[in-house]
Amino acid sequence: MTTPYPLKFQPEFKERVWGGRALTQFGLDLPEGHIGEGWMIGDHPNGTTKVINGELAGQGLDQVREQYGKEWFGLKGFSEKNGRFPLLIKLLDCNDDLSVQVHPTDDYEGLPTGELGKTEMWYVLDAKPGAKIIYGLKDGVDREALAAAIAEGRIMEALQEVPVQAGDSFYIPAGTVHALCAGVVVAEVQQNSDTTYRLYDYNRPGLDGKPRELHIEDSLNVIAYEGAGATRMKTDNAEPNEWLTLAESPYFRVEKGIVTQPWSLSTTADSFVILVVCEGKGTLRWADQELTLAAGECFLLPANLGAYTLEGGCTVLRSVAP
Repeated sequence: MTTPYPLKFQPEFKERVWGGRALTQFGLDLPEGHIGEGWMIGDHPNGTTKVINGELAGQGLDQVREQYGKEWFGLKGFSEKNGRFPLLIKLLDCNDDLSVQVHPTDDYEGLPTGELGKTEMWYVLDAKPGAKIIYGLKDGVDREALAAAIAEGRIMEALQEVPVQAGDSFYIPAGTVHALCAGVVVAEVQQNSDTTYRLYDYNRPGLDGKPRELHIEDSLNVIAYEGAGATRMKTDNAEPNEWLTLAESPYFRVEKGIVTQPWSLSTTADSFVILVVCEGKGTLRWADQELTLAAGECFLLPANLGAYTLEGGCTVLRSVAP
């Protein structure tokens, strides 16, 4: 039996009409094209990442999950709906505006078979001056008002825009209308889902030169017009070597930690731990082994890893299944 160790994966890169080349800042070897998404840890039919370090190198996350089960992934480390790894971890480069979109909950009847809803959170890694996102509807906008705005070509009047800076955190429950805009790079922690309903896409062509599909009826059906509990926060009050909770949902808990001195931690039998390195450099030590940490890297720590230590000078996100 393989001794548990932190797993690093080869990202699955996705070309998007709104993508760019900014992910190269993390030392990632991007394919040609407008790369909008790096799926860093994924167990989805549309992208399954493969281990690139240690004894399990070459195996997909799905193979590791099937082989090692709850011992490695934890008692809460599986989707109850489809048995897959419950989260999808991404880095996003928004060289242009994303479509105005919304995601369904797990119980929406229009979901493809086996697909989950999509609650997610963003942590802003980089933002150009004046960068913004679309985050929810303006007060008083109900289904009828939004449908009219869409039909009359004035949907942007119904949406709330929010300025963003590096270090900002946004929790986006399913049903929240949202869109990242140009000049933003984020780390995204989300349910393991690839279902997006587009409300508006600026009348631009897709990568194939044809207009991208909109999903107006599905979008109007799944929007939480009274709000779904979306929250946002500045995180510059994080204290060194203490966890600051950024998002807590039925699907994940995400915390920010600033490592300035050796920090002794441990996994539990309940859940795997995902570490996303946001900035800086450091070292991850466990048993008698160690790994270097650098910005943009993501690691999956098995639930049975036990004690580990973070050292150096870096900022990390820690995600677990609650």
